[in-house]
Amino acid sequence: MRLRHRDGTVVHLGYCTNVHPAEDLEGVLRQIRVFGGGVRERLGADRLGLGLWLPAPLARQLAADPALVDRLRGGLEAAGLETVTLNAFPYRGFQDPVVKHRVYHPDWTERARLDYTVDCARVLARLMPEDAARGSVSTLPLAWREPWDPGRLERARRHLTELAGVLAELADRGTPVRVGLEPEPGCVIETSRDAARLLFGLPPQIGVCLDTCHTATGFEEAGTALGRLADAGLPVVKTQASAAVEVPDPRDPAAREALSDFAEDRFLHQTRELEGARARGRDDLPEAMSGPYPLPGRGPWRTHFHVPLHAEARPPLRITRDHLTDVLGHLFGGERALTDHVEVETYTWSVLPEDRRPAGEGALVAGIAAEVAWARDRLTELGLEPV
Repeated sequence: MRLRHRDGTVVHLGYCTNVHPAEDLEGVLRQIRVFGGGVRERLGADRLGLGLWLPAPLARQLAADPALVDRLRGGLEAAGLETVTLNAFPYRGFQDPVVKHRVYHPDWTERARLDYTVDCARVLARLMPEDAARGSVSTLPLAWREPWDPGRLERARRHLTELAGVLAELADRGTPVRVGLEPEPGCVIETSRDAARLLFGLPPQIGVCLDTCHTATGFEEAGTALGRLADAGLPVVKTQASAAVEVPDPRDPAAREALSDFAEDRFLHQTRELEGARARGRDDLPEAMSGPYPLPGRGPWRTHFHVPLHAEARPPLRITRDHLTDVLGHLFGGERALTDHVEVETYTWSVLPEDRRPAGEGALVAGIAAEVAWARDRLTELGLEPV
């Protein structure tokens, strides 16, 4: 789905397929037909964006065989879909029974991470519509925060510089692709401040993917965060439109009972508490609630659990829609669009509290379509017009 900003920028809106478990080409083609095509039809859109997640073995296979990429592109076109962005954060097995810290491996100190990202960029360059201005690939924010030292940072920056060289070659051939590191709680790059400090001076093909669940969890203010990135010369390569769980009063027994439904075994749910101007945190929701050192509950909590954008939380919980709306306003409410790729990324449908999980494929299609519609409506309220 495309919308035009007042400055003429074409903004691509879609959803990310890391919500689906397929790990081979046949599985991805089925995702495209059943889910991508189904969401597009439900929205009544002529064309819908699909942010593909390709596990590393499949990305390597596609990068080595252009005919397979053409087959993938044909599947997208047949379903009325287009791809201008890939999610290359999870390496593989993102919908396995237990993911947790595994999602951060390999990290940017390892050659395998560079190779995977290069494969994704090359596949995307062949996959993009010919009239797309550029592509984007999102990736992890260097590494989990430990172990970490100056030597590891040097290796990571060296790999990113090598990646930028490949991206420059793609641009020279007429298919520009940028890569955005995605700040996330608990990682080496947790906030916009970390991104500005650690990525400063890298080539212009490297920027940031702004995930609004992550920025909300860290209690970042949208204008301040975007100002830091701009001052550091870091473009917002894409935005992942997502929302976190918010607990206004963590000492409320009803709130804690409702929040406990979000403690699950597959994904890591970093939790932060705002006390004054400072956010303190724990690496997973159970640790925040009842671990050896639980959060004290003197201020509101936010939990890194991607929840559907259009749905209401079970009171007294909230979701951080206001923060997401604020970020979109800063990105698109001015005279110049600050990014051109928006990707709805709720990958947690299968681990939502049981009474909120979709019952079957049709229900999941309906839920994703409702999220994309919510994001589309917010963008049109900011003056963007459908193309």
